[in-house]
Amino acid sequence: MGEFLDLRSSMNSGSTGSPGVAVSATPALFGVIGLQTNNVVNKVITLTGMVGVSALGVGSTFAIQICRGTTVFNPANVIYTTVQGVRVSAFSETYTFTAQDLLAPASAETIYSSFISGGSLLGLLFTGERTGPEVFWGIASQSAPD
Repeated sequence: MGEFLDLRSSMNSGSTGSPGVAVSATPALFGVIGLQTNNVVNKVITLTGMVGVSALGVGSTFAIQICRGTTVFNPANVIYTTVQGVRVSAFSETYTFTAQDLLAPASAETIYSSFISGGSLLGLLFTGERTGPEVFWGIASQSAPD
């Protein structure tokens, strides 16, 4: 049986309508957590979150990327990427994601940051907006010995 190590959450926006900013091509930070991992070697980190996005343009996409060990976006630290096609709607749609980090090095604390950025499937200008909620959380546990 595995052993629980830590659980942390980060809520950038707890309601629909906020933060109310455009999704840009530059990755924007929406969540940071620092999990107490107690220098455990064989740990399992499960990271989950949700974002609300709305778009009026056909073919719009956005990406969620999670970086380990930093609060500044760095492609070298990305451990997870998902790209979502935005459903055309005048209303906010909520999108969820779940990732695992099974290769995190042993350390007292492991930091994870979540970023959102936008693009277009059809080469059209992205017209999406971050409409919330925006939540990011993680659980750290120790793997059971074999």
